[in-house]
Amino acid sequence: MSTTYKVILSGCLEFGTQRSFDQVLKFYEHRTENYYRNDVLFKAEDVFDEETFTLNIPRSITNECPEKRWKNTLNLLEYVSQYAVAGDIKAWVIAGGKPIVDKVIEPSGDKSATQAFLEGRELLHKNGMEQEAMVALNRAIEKFERHALAYERRGHINFTLRNYDDALYDFTKSIHINPNHPDAYWGRANTYLVKKEYSSAIADLEKTIKTSIPHQPIFWSARRLKGEIHLMLKEYKEAIFELKLVTKRQFKSDDPNAKWQIRALFNYGKALFEMGEYTEAVNVFDKLLEMEQDGKMIPPKAQQYYYRALARKNAGEGGYLSDLKEAATLGSKEASAMLESMA
Repeated sequence: MSTTYKVILSGCLEFGTQRSFDQVLKFYEHRTENYYRNDVLFKAEDVFDEETFTLNIPRSITNECPEKRWKNTLNLLEYVSQYAVAGDIKAWVIAGGKPIVDKVIEPSGDKSATQAFLEGRELLHKNGMEQEAMVALNRAIEKFERHALAYERRGHINFTLRNYDDALYDFTKSIHINPNHPDAYWGRANTYLVKKEYSSAIADLEKTIKTSIPHQPIFWSARRLKGEIHLMLKEYKEAIFELKLVTKRQFKSDDPNAKWQIRALFNYGKALFEMGEYTEAVNVFDKLLEMEQDGKMIPPKAQQYYYRALARKNAGEGGYLSDLKEAATLGSKEASAMLESMA
C-alpha cells in the first residue's frame, strides 16, 4: 500500500500575454500526458485562466495524495513557473501533522519585470535601502502592471515610511489582482489599524486567516492582532477566542510569533478578567509570571502583577495584597492608588 500525504497548494502565476499563455498551456498539457501519464493533481482546464493569462490555484487541499502524484505536480509547476512573469505558488506536504515540504514556486528567469522584482525584494532585507528597493519595485510594476507581489512589497515600504495612503493603495491594488495572497491583507489590516479603521482591519485579518494555513507564521500573527483589536474594542468574547488559540500554540524560537507569545498571554488574561472568568484569569497570570521574560514586546511586570491581583481578589483567592504591593513597588500607579484606598 503506497504512502499518502496531505498536500496544500495555493497561488497564482502570471504569463502576461496571450502568446506566452498559449505556449505554457501546451507545455503543461504535453508534459501532463507524456511525462506524468496524467498522474498530477490538476488538469489544465482546472487551473489555467485565459481571461487573465494566469495559472491560478486558490487554496487546494488534498488529504490523501500519493507521493508520486504530489512530486509530479510540484515538478510540473516548477517547470511552467519559469515561463511566468510574476506570481508564486506555495506548496506544503504534510505528514503526521508536520510539513515535510514547505516551498515557494516562483519565476526566476531573465524577464525584466521578474528580475526587477527579485532585486527589490532582496533590497528590502538590507537596512536603509528602502528607496532603492522602491525604485526596483516601481520598475517591476512599469514592466508588468499586474505584478501583485511588487505592489504588496511596495506597500510594505510605504507603510514603513509612514506613507499610509500610498500603502493602502498598494495593498488594495495587490488584493484586486490576486485576492488569494495573505500578505497583502495583512499589510492593509495594519494600515487600517494605524488609521483607526478597526472594523476594516478586522475584516482584512479574517481574510489573512482564510487565505493562509496554520503552518504559516502569518496565520498566527493575524489571529493575535485580531484578538488585540477585539480586546481594545471591549469585544472580550471574540478576543478570548483568538487569543486562546494563539497562546496554546507552541512556536519555534525562529518563528516571529515567539516574541509576541507573552504579550498574547497577558492580553488573554485581561480578556478573561473582563469577562468575569476570574479563576481562569488567575491561572493565566500564574503561568505568565512563571515564564522567562525578555524582549521589547513584553508587558511591564507591574501590569502583570496588578492584573493578577485584581483577578485573585475577584476570584476570592488570597495573595492579592502581596501582588498589589509588588505591582506598586514596580511602579504601578493603579496598584498604589488601590493600596491607599484600602489603608
